[in-house]
Amino acid sequence: MMHKHSHSFTLSKKALLGNKFNLVCLCILLCYILVALATKLGWLGANWHAEVGASYQQPSGVHYFGTDVLGRSVFAKVLHGIEVAMHVGFVVALWAVAIGAILGILAGYFGGIIDACIVWLYTVITAIPTMILLMVVAFVLGKGTICTALVITEWTETCRLVRGEMMRHKSREYIQAASAIGAGSFRKIFVHLLPNMLPLIIYQFSLVFQSAIKYEVILSYLGMGIQNKPSWGIMISDAKTGLLRGIWWEFFFATIAMFLLVLVFNILADALRDLLDPKLKGR
Repeated sequence: MMHKHSHSFTLSKKALLGNKFNLVCLCILLCYILVALATKLGWLGANWHAEVGASYQQPSGVHYFGTDVLGRSVFAKVLHGIEVAMHVGFVVALWAVAIGAILGILAGYFGGIIDACIVWLYTVITAIPTMILLMVVAFVLGKGTICTALVITEWTETCRLVRGEMMRHKSREYIQAASAIGAGSFRKIFVHLLPNMLPLIIYQFSLVFQSAIKYEVILSYLGMGIQNKPSWGIMISDAKTGLLRGIWWEFFFATIAMFLLVLVFNILADALRDLLDPKLKGR
């Protein structure tokens, strides 16, 4: 069984990298990751808060993306926006998918009161509009707790899907065979069932990643997200008043940086879905 999964993964990797368009998207995503790491380590845009020129200077050879109202480099702020977006996306996706997968496995495998409680919990959370719930959680926990707020709202879909897959697989022949030879619940879940859940979990990780980035920008725009750091949402909020005066560059470059990252993730997520589950291709 493990050989089959390894062979399937190898074929999927070749198909993904064999498509030139997917390869370009992968290279762009790698660039975002490298920029985020370099910015986090202070190798890029370390002095983003320093005044480097006059207020509202247009993009030029000196200031590539121009300057903001305080004379700070928009280029350095965009770089820090990449670091913020990638950090929020990774942390939220990691925790939300892990929590959703664990609860989904428990609900789908054991059923009964455990299943009823978990289903009730994610039904209640999903019944509340996401933006309202995010704003309430951010207000209760305080500004700057955006990752916690996003994890609370983003685990539900992974839980629902993993629960359904677990219920579908646990009655199949290979699980019955494992039970017949005395395999316990731990072995059946982690050795036999979990490998069949991995494609779904990986795909959910990519979806939650980009969803977290979009919600972070929205909340930061509303003043309830990232604090004391450049964020694309804050940049867009600060730039909206300058648009009427023809000062377009801060808004434009922040929007383009966000658009390109979300677009690349959408394309790669769709490609990943088609490779991991060919039955969904073209839907």
